[in-house]
Amino acid sequence: MTSASSAPSGWTGWLETLSEADRARALALRDRFAALGAEYPEEDARLEVGEDIPQLARFLLLRHIWEYAINSLERPGEIDGIAAACRLLDAGADRTDVITLARRAACDAAFAVLYALDVPNHDLDDDSLPEWSLRETTGDEEKPGRHMDDLHAELLSADPSGRGAEDLLF
Repeated sequence: MTSASSAPSGWTGWLETLSEADRARALALRDRFAALGAEYPEEDARLEVGEDIPQLARFLLLRHIWEYAINSLERPGEIDGIAAACRLLDAGADRTDVITLARRAACDAAFAVLYALDVPNHDLDDDSLPEWSLRETTGDEEKPGRHMDDLHAELLSADPSGRGAEDLLF
């Protein structure tokens, strides 16, 4: 057994502990995460391979939520398709404030949905009610895929703009 003081550390050390197949998988995943713009591609690959966490599916889902539900409201003209936003702008509201408000509402809604997926029926004390979960799909209908949980906890840090949602918190 390897003692904690002599255990390999860091990405390279961790790779050395893997089988050849897992090492190749980890390197390919790291490169894929990097190509997709992940902030910490080595850590993401390590979670996927070493911890069996569906990190690529998690990354893609959270990025999709940010790009298409939250940050999309910053695209030119996007806010103009919302009647209430147009009324606020016509009344003299600052465009940046209206966009930030809409993005915050979208972020809150995304968080609520992700939390509901993570904690089904959290406010009801009735074990007879159905529950649900979110899983990655594998393409193999016999194998259900790995469970994706705690997504709500990662939502704010998953903002692909790099702002970490700080403009939505105040």
